[in-house]
Amino acid sequence: MRTTTPLRRLLTTATATAAVALATTGAAVAVPAAGAPTATVSAPLASRPVLALHPVVELSAERLATADLVAAAKWGTNSPVDDPAREQQVLDAVAARATELGADPDEIRTIFRDQIEANKIVQRGLFRRWTDHPDQAPVTRPDLAVVRQEINRVTGALVEALAATATDRGGPVCRPELALAALRVHHENRLDALHTRALVRSLASVCR
Repeated sequence: MRTTTPLRRLLTTATATAAVALATTGAAVAVPAAGAPTATVSAPLASRPVLALHPVVELSAERLATADLVAAAKWGTNSPVDDPAREQQVLDAVAARATELGADPDEIRTIFRDQIEANKIVQRGLFRRWTDHPDQAPVTRPDLAVVRQEINRVTGALVEALAATATDRGGPVCRPELALAALRVHHENRLDALHTRALVRSLASVCR
């Protein structure tokens, strides 16, 4: 079962925020766009108990961060956002690793399809931004082979985190806990609207 509605409900305010500021107490405060409700976290996020699914969300956000580098590497070249051959390699690799860890390879493959689509949301969003605002476009091009090494590292860690949380992801509190973990990661990383939207997409199939 896909986990989209609860996440979207809890992250609606976060997605609409114009910025995320830290109050003097260390609490994260969402500063909404005009007309949007204000969401305030009453206690410092760092002091809150660690959620079982936090590593899954944190690694998903870390993997999404590499999309910025992939976009910069492809910008101004003929390399398309969609890369079916590379995507298939990733899906085959995570399924094989899941089998080694005793996890359901089909389930892990489904989750990583969402991860891949989320990555492409960021790439396309950045391409649109750089087209509209050339002054914001990258002036250097990262080595895509090096970037993919980092993606592979994060991907491996994420597969392990998913395997380790199989019980939590199949439990009745998976959805609310996943949403809370996503909200925490949003604040910790001060994600903008584009990366928040992509993070929600990346977590769509985490709960079973």
